[in-house]
Amino acid sequence: MIAATAKQFIEREVDPLNEAVENQEFDRVVNLLHKAGELGLLAHSIPEAYGGLGLDKISKGIVGEVVGRAGGYGVAHSNHTCIATLPITYFGTPEQKAKYLPKLASGEYIGAYCLTEPGSGSDALAAKTTAVLNEAGTHYLINGTKLYITNAVFSDTFIVYAKIDGAQFTAFIVEKDFPGLSLGPEEKKMGIKGSSTRTVILEDCQVPVENLLGEIGKGHVIALNVLNLGRFNLGSACMGAAKYGLHLTLKFTNERKQFGKAISEFGASKEKFAKMATRIYAAESLQYRTAKMLEDSLGDLYESTDLALIGKRMMEYATECAVCKVYGSETLDFVADEAVQLHGGSGFMKEYRVEQMYRDSRINRIFEGTNEINRLLIPTHLFRKAIKGDIQLEEIVQKAIMELQNPKSEFEGKLEREIEAVKTIRRIFLLCVGVAYERYGLELPNEQETLMKLADIAMNLYAAESVVLRSQKTQTDYKIKLAQAFMDDVVLDIEVAARKLITGVVEGPKLQQTLLLVIKSLSPFQVAGAVERKRQIADRLIDVEQYSV
Repeated sequence: MIAATAKQFIEREVDPLNEAVENQEFDRVVNLLHKAGELGLLAHSIPEAYGGLGLDKISKGIVGEVVGRAGGYGVAHSNHTCIATLPITYFGTPEQKAKYLPKLASGEYIGAYCLTEPGSGSDALAAKTTAVLNEAGTHYLINGTKLYITNAVFSDTFIVYAKIDGAQFTAFIVEKDFPGLSLGPEEKKMGIKGSSTRTVILEDCQVPVENLLGEIGKGHVIALNVLNLGRFNLGSACMGAAKYGLHLTLKFTNERKQFGKAISEFGASKEKFAKMATRIYAAESLQYRTAKMLEDSLGDLYESTDLALIGKRMMEYATECAVCKVYGSETLDFVADEAVQLHGGSGFMKEYRVEQMYRDSRINRIFEGTNEINRLLIPTHLFRKAIKGDIQLEEIVQKAIMELQNPKSEFEGKLEREIEAVKTIRRIFLLCVGVAYERYGLELPNEQETLMKLADIAMNLYAAESVVLRSQKTQTDYKIKLAQAFMDDVVLDIEVAARKLITGVVEGPKLQQTLLLVIKSLSPFQVAGAVERKRQIADRLIDVEQYSV
């Protein structure tokens, strides 16, 4: 029901106004947000006690997916419901929740999130914005500049981060009419034009003491953990937009003829369709798997006042949320690029929606933490656990290496190859962790080139395992084909990434031994029939003209 409501809203209300939204008629965007609020589409992550629906993270993901195709409006909508609202949902006092959440749920108030500054982007805790308590003890005076703030021009509330007395990083709820808050001019952006982006300027901005959010000096707990959910949400939006891009491309190539037949009938086109679909299937699988994890962790915390527990639970799946963001945004970029290519010259023209999709897509690899920063986070969490002694890394690595030396080469059953391939990919990841740790030791967190390659292997492992687990559950012929086709490609991707990493950190005779071990262990999973599998997937896509499972 929530999916149908969101889909109907986007198709009936948002799509017809796309040109006006692209022309930055922000009154239209605000009206659409109000309508979304009336339908409950802004309220999914707000407790019922405060005027929301109090829905689970799966439902949150569904709304995010559907809204994700809506370009700049989608960004405005998702920003409001996630990083602009969740800080109050999880870290607000009962009084703050009662004052702000009902209005944020209905759309009466629109929210913004102010973290980035001219001198601090990825290094958010280096912020220079300050907050000083006035002599009367009634207000904090905030001074600083926040950069690239989404929804700025039509927002009523701003989640602002500042350092009290220049030292204690703390969050505040700032209203648009508080004295001392002003906005810079609208930024001229490459894409997502329908979402307002401006500088927020705070000059002795008077913020009542009761608007301090969370605890003094604990602003990082809110900022970084809410961004985890923002990354999950962004993965949902990107995956939904990718589905839409595939639909537009299938429809266009079915209608457009060259050399006497539809573009969709050519083998090169079919291979592109299949790769787009298998990649989306993987993104969808890991996205909803993560949604369930987040729901299990956070589902009972809507009414909790234990801020330390909330912060701990939000951090629990930080790695998976980072994967959602990176994998989802790069899936959308891949699909958007192929969509333009398959549209040919038409894809370069504003008349066709894929032109806008191509421009809108690019920001997703930058905001909510760049993909490079998120890649660095993925293996770093593992090494921190090893350093603390939470996991016996050396023991696990040695076990993986021993298992790699005796690969299974014969497979029975529809998904046995894929199940065994996932086990082998995990072992190769651990092998790479081992050789990297052996080379650099405690300095490994500083070796970014190596960490990036470890992250690529880890993301492909999470995607592959998610695909296989999902396909095992239903075992329809089509889902099995998607899993098989995905594994055809990912095994080669893993081999390339592992070889690049190993040649960068291993020297002497051990280099060739390690490379041969990787090649030998993966070769059984490279099987015949890849072209035919992709053609069968493409034929179904061409027939239904949309992504489907």
